Formats: sequence, structure tokens, C-alpha cells
Amino acid sequence: MPATNILANLFVTLYNNETRRKGECTILPTSKLGIEVLKTLQKDGYIGEFEHIDDKRGGKFKIKLLAKITKCGAISPRFKVKTDEFNNWEQQYLPAYDRGMLLVTTNQGVMSHHEATQKGIGGFLIGYVY
Repeated sequence: MPATNILANLFVTLYNNETRRKGECTILPTSKLGIEVLKTLQKDGYIGEFEHIDDKRGGKFKIKLLAKITKCGAISPRFKVKTDEFNNWEQQYLPAYDRGMLLVTTNQGVMSHHEATQKGIGGFLIGYVY
């Protein structure tokens, strides 16, 4: 059965393996957006090293988990957000003001909402993690 939402599958698999306290997980299939999301999560310290395995059938990610994710998920539909609207969405998806991050896809790539606010750009919400 084909995956309908690859990004939601990525977040659900990460969350399930974190709650089971696994050391690593395998996610399939992959996408270019998934690679960018994982790079952003790695940069902010939520996951460890990851590798993309191209098996000619959609690919796989092998991810080292650091037990730092309490909850994560995809935001669907992908809401359009302006720079000054991040606080409203932060209140809706995150448990506290300075805890966690919203993942935003912009014309400059995937980044956290903190980074997007510093750069003064908006974009589309694709997920949250805390």
C-alpha cells in the first residue's frame, strides 16, 4: 500500500520509536522534504546522525535517536503563516513559549520558526516537535 503522507509517516515513526525508547529507527519511504526536515531536527539536537539508503524502492532513513522528542507531528493542511503570526500557531501546537519548535518551509528551505522569525520571513507550517 503506498504511503499517502510521507511526512506524517516520518513524524509518527519517530514518535513511536522515541516512546519505546529505541536507539535507532528505520523510516521508509523517503523524500527530499524528509531529508530537509531531518537536517533541521539534527541541527537543533532532537535526533542524532541519520543516513539515507537508496534501495531503488523509495529509499530508507536510518536515524539515531537521542530520547529528546516528547511529541512530534505533521501539520495538515499546510497553513500559510506570516512572520508576525508565529505566536498564534506556537500557542496552538507547542506546550510552552520557549519549548519546542514549529517546522516551516520557506523559499529559503526548511527551518524552525525561531530562525524564520530572525530572518523575517514566513512560509508554510509542516510540523511541530517538542
